[in-house]
Amino acid sequence: MPDTRESALRGDCANCFGLCCVALPFARSADFPVSKASGEPCRNLREDFRCGIHERLRPSGYQGCTVYDCFGAGQRVSQVTFGGVSWREAPETARRMYEVFPVVRQLHELLRYLTGALALRTARPVHPELRAALARVEGLAAGTPADLERLDVAAVRTQVNPLLLRTSELVRATAGGRPKSRRGADLMGKRLRGAKLRGTDLRGALLIAADLTGADLSLTDLIGADLRDADLSGADLTDALFLTQPQLNSARGNAATRLPEGFDRPAHWPA
Repeated sequence: MPDTRESALRGDCANCFGLCCVALPFARSADFPVSKASGEPCRNLREDFRCGIHERLRPSGYQGCTVYDCFGAGQRVSQVTFGGVSWREAPETARRMYEVFPVVRQLHELLRYLTGALALRTARPVHPELRAALARVEGLAAGTPADLERLDVAAVRTQVNPLLLRTSELVRATAGGRPKSRRGADLMGKRLRGAKLRGTDLRGALLIAADLTGADLSLTDLIGADLRDADLSGADLTDALFLTQPQLNSARGNAATRLPEGFDRPAHWPA
């Protein structure tokens, strides 16, 4: 059976070779104080592969790091795909490791969505297909470096997406009323304070800096929604579909924000 435990689908930096700090590039911006190329170790990466400023990333200008989650891909690539041998120990594997990491990260994101869908009782009509897809994606994630380099991740997403859409439709239908869709809507900076969005399809919606204070976002489909700097203070995200921790980390909220079970309240949110 695939290992889809929560711990396997969340980043475990203690068992990773700092792959997000090396493989991924970033540009000087509001999220990073400097630029870094792919394959170049971040200046804050220590010899033990841990971050030297982890406790003060935001004050140091590395906000981008605080909203990233590899969904467990880092420890899989480090400890399983490459057998626990780091890019420092075997420099000849570095390039391939850096190329494989983002591929596995995308597969793990799909595993996160599929696992979440299987936990929804109202999605039972598609559970057999979801289980089959989960096993298939897990098998791909467990492939060799060569297999992963050749993999067309976009094609895998295309195969899985109809199942996630069907799951969304089944669950949102329980919200009552006619299902609403704002899929891909440009809602940047919109005043949606207290909006009744329960059961709305917000897939891929741009909600950057939107005012969602006190909004009802329960049973909304948030897959791919951009919540950067959105104000979720007092909002109800109970049972929100396909929400991820990085989405929450990129938003603003407070102690009154209602989160689904299993999510951490971001440290930068006021009490």
